[in-house]
Amino acid sequence: PEGLARLLEQEEKEIQLHQEHVEVINLGTDEDKKEIKIRASLQEDVKRSLVSLLQEYVDVFAWSYQDIPGLDTDIVVHRLPLRPECPPVKQKLRRTRPDMAFKIREEVRKQFDAGFLAVAKYPQWVANIVPVPKKDGK
Repeated sequence: PEGLARLLEQEEKEIQLHQEHVEVINLGTDEDKKEIKIRASLQEDVKRSLVSLLQEYVDVFAWSYQDIPGLDTDIVVHRLPLRPECPPVKQKLRRTRPDMAFKIREEVRKQFDAGFLAVAKYPQWVANIVPVPKKDGK
């Protein structure tokens, strides 16, 4: 029916995400890639000045976890502020898809090797890992 087709078209329009056209620029070398994404619709003079500015300060950015060693843990440590009157709840362990479990294990290993993560014991509660995919699929 015509009405159903119209509703389906409207639903497809609502579900589609806004995708901005970006341009990938490598600020490093072919061996040591340091890729950034900038809006493709920028004016050429603005784009050139932005890229030159980013190339000038390329050493300021952290391109991997190993680029940020020695941060003071008093500043960047993650703490869980628990109220004494609210007892923590232990979540039931949920299984993840094998491909997602592999990605989680890989990311945790990278962060642990770089010194970003440390083993902590919270015996009263456990929370499941919630992976959130980025726009580029990673």
